[in-house]
Amino acid sequence: MVLVGVLHAFQGLVALFNDEFYVYGEEYIFTFDMTGWGWTHLIAGAVLAVTGFALIQGALWAHTLAVVLAGLSIVVSFLWMPFYPLWNIVVIAFDAFVIWAVTTRRRDLTRS
Repeated sequence: MVLVGVLHAFQGLVALFNDEFYVYGEEYIFTFDMTGWGWTHLIAGAVLAVTGFALIQGALWAHTLAVVLAGLSIVVSFLWMPFYPLWNIVVIAFDAFVIWAVTTRRRDLTRS
């Protein structure tokens, strides 16, 4: 989860500092402002990383939030897909792994 947050933050920083790095496709149904998406990715990356650190610390609230945020991250990555497809496929795969890992954790670990 921390890695997904860092990847989103990198996407956001690149969109903020270099608007021309990402190629615009006119045939894509969704059109977005690069600066707005840069801030979205940067803030989402920070929230994802903080939640990831909370997961590492064993916070119970972080499990539910991790699933919700990873799901939202998948949606954001899908919407961002035309601008940098390979990167987003990797992020979506990590998000799916996070959801799987959090939802299939061993139940006896919480019975201490």
